[in-house]
Order: sequence, then C-alpha cells, then structure tokens
Amino acid sequence: MWDFSMGRAIGVLGQTLPFLLFRIAVYVGIAFAYVLGTGTGAGIGYGVGGFGDDGFQASSTLWGGGIGFAIVAGVLYLMREYLLYIVKAGHIAVMVEILDGRALPEGQGQIAYAKDIVTARFGEASVLFGIDQLVKGVIKVITGLVQGLMSLLPIPGLSNVMAVFRAYLRMAVGLVDEVILAHAMRKRADNPYASAKEALVFYGQNAKPMLKNAAWLTLFTWALTIVVFFVMLAPAAAIVYVIPGAWSAGGVVFALVFAWAVKAAVIEPFAIACLLQAFFKVTDGQTPNPEWEAKLDSASAKFQKLGEKAVGWATGGRGQTQPPQDATA
Repeated sequence: MWDFSMGRAIGVLGQTLPFLLFRIAVYVGIAFAYVLGTGTGAGIGYGVGGFGDDGFQASSTLWGGGIGFAIVAGVLYLMREYLLYIVKAGHIAVMVEILDGRALPEGQGQIAYAKDIVTARFGEASVLFGIDQLVKGVIKVITGLVQGLMSLLPIPGLSNVMAVFRAYLRMAVGLVDEVILAHAMRKRADNPYASAKEALVFYGQNAKPMLKNAAWLTLFTWALTIVVFFVMLAPAAAIVYVIPGAWSAGGVVFALVFAWAVKAAVIEPFAIACLLQAFFKVTDGQTPNPEWEAKLDSASAKFQKLGEKAVGWATGGRGQTQPPQDATA
C-alpha cells in the first residue's frame, strides 16, 4: 500500500528526541507569541474603545486583536529562512543520518551537529531558502506532467471529481520539497543546486509511487491535525475569556494556531520520516533518467534556473571561491 514503516518513523523521532523537543519549543513558542500579540493588541484596542460607545469599543478591540496577530505573522514571515535552515533542514539532516545507520551525538549536541551538516551542504540560509523555492516550483510542474494520476486511488466514478482530486494531490506534495533537500545531505553533495536537480529527476521518474505515499500521509496528518484542533478549542476558549472585550473570534483562531503548532512540531516530522523512507526505497539503485531531465528542462524555467545556479556554484560565481567544506567528514 505504501513504501514506509510508521513504526520506523516513530523510532526515528525517538532517536532525534532533542531535535523534536527543540521543534516543540519553537512552534509552541510561536503559538504563544500569536496569543500574546493578539491579546496585547485587543487590550490596547479595548482601552482605546473606552473613549467611544459600546459598539466602537467592540470594533476597536477586534481591530486591535487582528493587528496584533498580523504583526506577529509579519515577524514570523521575516524569520521563515531561519526556521527552514535551523529547524526543518536541521531535523532532516539528523533523520537522514539515522536512516542511513550513522550514529548521532547525544543530547543538545544533535542540534549543533545538524547545523554543521546543513552549513556544509548549503552554506547560508538564503541559499537553502532559494533552492527550496525553486524546488517547490519544479515539483508543481512534475505533478502536472505525470499522466494517469487517477489510477493511484481506484475509486469508481472518480473522474467526476477530477478537480477535487488534483487539488488534493497538490496539497499532498507539500512536504516533498524537504525530501528533495535531504538528497544533498545524504549524498554529501558539494553542489546543492546540482543535487536538487538530480533529486528532482529521481522524483519525476518515481512520481507515481511518491505521490501515492504522499497522498496517504496527507490524509493521515490532516486527520490528526483536525483532531488536535477540536481538542484545542476548549483551552483556546479559556484564553479568549480573559482577553478584554471577549474577542469572540479568538477561540477558533487560537485553536487553529495551536493545531498548526502541533502539526509543525510533531506531525510533520513524522510525515517527513515516512517520506524519506519511501524516497530512499523507490530510488535505491537508480540513476537519473536523461529523458526526465530533458522533460523538466523544457517544461520548467525553475529547473533551468537550478542548472544555471549549479554551474555558478561550481565555478565560484555565487560569491565564494569554493563550496563549503564537509563538516561531517
């Protein structure tokens, strides 16, 4: 049915417990930042609203909470490169080490060790972020190129809901970009752009089994996230109760934020551990298919861009005289 073991994925998370706790601290901290920012904004709005009637006060409280939420969201948007570089890519790095049977340092040393691996492979956070954005674009092209997607799930009459199914598949490939980044770490690649190109060709020539695995994992992870959302409704409502003006929309918003935090901190790394197993299994012993490389080169400007960047990296055109040394050697 799928090409991964959930038990193995849970074991990987257990072996990377320091990193898992680090993720939990980061994303729960982000959730509380949203609560604090929203509550502070609502409080300020409530105070300003005291200069008007009840309707004005309710409106100013709502606007204050919304502005506070938006400010936190803006700060986090600016931090997205750091989150990818330190949190997501770092955790992937240690997962790859475990899946390949290599020993990890104990305790907090895992995080520093992971950072060394990511730095050795990608250099600066901006390089990793840029590659990730290009990879996401190419993955969308691959999903569109693959024919016979409807055969992945043999449900009678499925052709009548083609648009819905395709939308689901687009959502299902949401974590595949992180698997592509893992290829550079596994191969100890000196040129991350060339490694991303190679991994995308591997993904293209194995798109059907990878989409099948991603589709099952998406169903599982979103089901868990929905359960977490409903569990979080009660404590979220309690938090809203103490916000001035009883910010009525806050209960649902905070429940969504905390459900997102749990998904990002725990559920997503579980899904990644599963997808890494699937990718390593289906690509084992393969070589990149030149036909798929040519197909992507003609269909995707971002794939072409990766090729240009790969040449620039190899020749030092990115502003460094040489690629970073292997910190794991």
